[in-house]
Amino acid sequence: MDEDTRTIPADSALPGWLSSLPESWRPYAMLARLDRPVGIWLLYLPCIIGLAFQRLGSGVYIADIAWTLLFLIGATVMRGAGCTWNDITDRDIDASVSRTAQRPLPSGAVTLRQAYIFLAAQLLVGLLVWLCLPLDAKIVALLSLPLVGAYPFMKRVTWWPQAWLGMTFNWGVLVGAATASIITPQVIILYAGLILWTIAYDTIYALQDREDDALIGVRSTARLFGQRAVLISFCFHMGSAALIALAASLNGAGRVGAATALAFLIHGIWQTARLKSTQERSALAVFKSNVWAGAIVAIGFAFSAMLPDSKPKSLFAHHEIVPEGPASEMKLPFGLELKRHTHSPSDPGETWFASDTIRALKREGVIPPDELEPDSDE
Repeated sequence: MDEDTRTIPADSALPGWLSSLPESWRPYAMLARLDRPVGIWLLYLPCIIGLAFQRLGSGVYIADIAWTLLFLIGATVMRGAGCTWNDITDRDIDASVSRTAQRPLPSGAVTLRQAYIFLAAQLLVGLLVWLCLPLDAKIVALLSLPLVGAYPFMKRVTWWPQAWLGMTFNWGVLVGAATASIITPQVIILYAGLILWTIAYDTIYALQDREDDALIGVRSTARLFGQRAVLISFCFHMGSAALIALAASLNGAGRVGAATALAFLIHGIWQTARLKSTQERSALAVFKSNVWAGAIVAIGFAFSAMLPDSKPKSLFAHHEIVPEGPASEMKLPFGLELKRHTHSPSDPGETWFASDTIRALKREGVIPPDELEPDSDE
């Protein structure tokens, strides 16, 4: 094996890109998982979903382009910081798992002190991004730090680390919503839906490590669900689609919101079918495909926000009001018209049908006649 490429993990998503970096940079790129951009997308898309969701009522602004770029930078550095912190806390566990044994810390490519310095550098860039956010979004973003800090320890104390990851990774939907306006109950429903989605896709990801996790005592929903892991993951995906549809409906997304939730559900059906046919061999590929699942929701909400407001529709037609005035004729279908004689130039005229009714009531004596009008029929 070539000296320049032997330190690159076999399961790296971008081995060519890693090998093009200076050799001293590669361990840090791997520490931040820059060669595995799926995690960046899965952290970034909830931010866009939250922003677009809260633009459903007001429409998209030019400033949203700047927010989306800022969120991308923030997602990249904060995901890298989270992975660095995860590797620092899990360095002993990673050394015991064949898939992670060649990561920079357990392999010795990066020392613990260097890892902490690199973590601080990434957090500094994250701080610069944080300073650019609106005040409400700043407060919401700060509240995510305990979730990030505690996540690496969850696999030691609970069978549901995927649920904790869902709360952490999808916190961006709250930050995006707070950047656009405020956090509403609909946003909380959407956040809950995305948490269920993360439980589904991270359970699929954890299928790869079930045997190693069992040997070293690491807990996960993949181990908890056992042979029903794929089916239960799909149930979480269905629950996610239902909550996304509910949130979209309550926030006025209309038919586009319903179509978005349906497309998201169809993607979940495809994931389940592929896993059932290939078992765990395609777990990594199916996990990566969730980038498209998240993109479906983000694009659907963004498209709905850009559509013009539709006029409210009713099953019943509104009453047509005929203007008052000396109408002398009325157009009828098929080229016919109904003419009426005007009694005098000073006649103010009356609305059609109302005047005929009044004259009939006067004629029958129901209404006392003020002035007997000449009737052309007499």
